[in-house]
Amino acid sequence: MTIASAMEGISFHAMTMEKLRIVFMGTPEFAVGILDTIIKNNYNVVGVITAADKPAGRGQKIKYSAVKEYALANNIMLMQPPNLKDEGFLSELKAVNANLHIVVAFRMLPEVVWKMPKLGTFNLHASLLPNYRGAAPINWAIINGDSKTGVTTFFIDDKIDTGAIILSSGIDISPDENAGQLHDRLMQLGSETVLETLSLIEKGNVAIRIQKEDPEIKTAYKLNKENCKIDWTKSAAEIYNLIRGLSPYPSAWCLISEEKEEWNVKIHAAKMTLEHHDFGIGSVICSKKEMKIAVKDGFIEVLSIQFPGKKKMSTPELLNGMTFSENARAH
Repeated sequence: MTIASAMEGISFHAMTMEKLRIVFMGTPEFAVGILDTIIKNNYNVVGVITAADKPAGRGQKIKYSAVKEYALANNIMLMQPPNLKDEGFLSELKAVNANLHIVVAFRMLPEVVWKMPKLGTFNLHASLLPNYRGAAPINWAIINGDSKTGVTTFFIDDKIDTGAIILSSGIDISPDENAGQLHDRLMQLGSETVLETLSLIEKGNVAIRIQKEDPEIKTAYKLNKENCKIDWTKSAAEIYNLIRGLSPYPSAWCLISEEKEEWNVKIHAAKMTLEHHDFGIGSVICSKKEMKIAVKDGFIEVLSIQFPGKKKMSTPELLNGMTFSENARAH
């Protein structure tokens, strides 16, 4: 039975056990953790596909993806096609003779690529699908104040993160956890789930589950300047969740102004306090070592902040060299 026919039903059982020849596709550090686990468990990775090199930083120096760095260090055959439909690339990919593709934090694949291997192409996604399909599932689970998330492996189809589910595994989100900390825990959970998925495929014992559509499904929208900006009229919990959901990257931001000056600042870490007060929303209240910003149901205490052109610093470090008047406002 083929993967394609399996997706029309509910399960897939291979006729014979087959030695896996894997092509791995991914770009960021999250993908490296999964690839490393696959390699260290003696699976045969015959090729790696990652993003093309891009200039980065002020000097616009060429920067390799985390997956490329790993592939080079481990002498794995590497492909970096600018166009996944390019005939030269497709010929090169076919020549590798892989029977399984694994995708982790890459980009949408054309049908000719995901249908190529005999055993199909599966993706590891950092959410409990169908929730948080899209580009930033780890961030949005925290931003929305969820108490649980997880990872899912699924066979790729022609839409984004909608394919038939192979395995899913959940974990609790700590009330004070940030996106970076959750990222690391999901990378470990994802590694374990990918190994379980590989074992099922290797043994020809995969049972798939079709994703059900529901109007209540949450989406992992691409992060941009607008949805990373703090709205100080929201509740303390909503603002706190945004800050930790965007920490350490790309970071929540806002404007702080006083008198004739205004700064675009990033807030990397904070605490929230729920209490009644008489300050105006957005008022910046400082002592020698503490900065609080008033919101409608309490305060957001800023623990780590970054001013334009400056390094990230703790609030005591900032206030050691900078003072704010009682007219300072965050907006």
